[in-house]
Amino acid sequence: MSDPILSLSGVKTDIGQYHILHGVDLEVPRGQVTMLLGRNGAGKTTTLRSIMGLWRPRTGSIRFDGAEIAGLAPPQIARRGLGFVPEDMGIFADLTVEENLILAAISGPIRRDRLDWVFSAFPALSTFWKMPAGNLSGGQKQMLAIARAMIEKRGLYLIDEPSKGLAPAIIATMARALRDLKADGASILMVEQNFSLARALGDRAAVMDDGRIVWTGGMAELAADPALQERLMGLKMEVA
Repeated sequence: MSDPILSLSGVKTDIGQYHILHGVDLEVPRGQVTMLLGRNGAGKTTTLRSIMGLWRPRTGSIRFDGAEIAGLAPPQIARRGLGFVPEDMGIFADLTVEENLILAAISGPIRRDRLDWVFSAFPALSTFWKMPAGNLSGGQKQMLAIARAMIEKRGLYLIDEPSKGLAPAIIATMARALRDLKADGASILMVEQNFSLARALGDRAAVMDDGRIVWTGGMAELAADPALQERLMGLKMEVA
């Protein structure tokens, strides 16, 4: 792969006394959606959090856009052009939708064209603009979480299980927004348990097991091979 936007080499991360990542090697190509897949507890969320600086790796290299970011604080990493949507959404429940997005726009006032683009992806956010985020439904909160990352144009988006617990109609809306994000030139590294969504959005796939990357390749290749899915992840993935 030539000139990946993100590369991890030998990343080892501990949480307390537990060794979670055991030497992660991963490359994320520019302008594509890379799915990070694997069993529960394989280290997927810890990988995203290590990239974002929320957990500091014990050893290893994390390079974004050619520059080393391992050891930097999360605000420094965000200012370099990474957006992060955590599994717990990370919104401020007591603040309005508007205030959540204002806080996420770290470079200054929100650009009107970018806000219009977010509203076109998630019309509900315009409807509930002045409402406290804590009053939104689960699907609307997830839309807001993704919008917070999208409100400024970033080179790479890290997204952790965005479809978890959501209704199919909300998942479809979110999938369209992520396709638009990719079409706008963004790169995405996404953890996702919904294999149908992973297959629909993913260009590449990386499978984790026991804190390591054990397979990388085309998402279409993995989706077409139930035996490979079972060998890598212990089960044939549901695609209906």
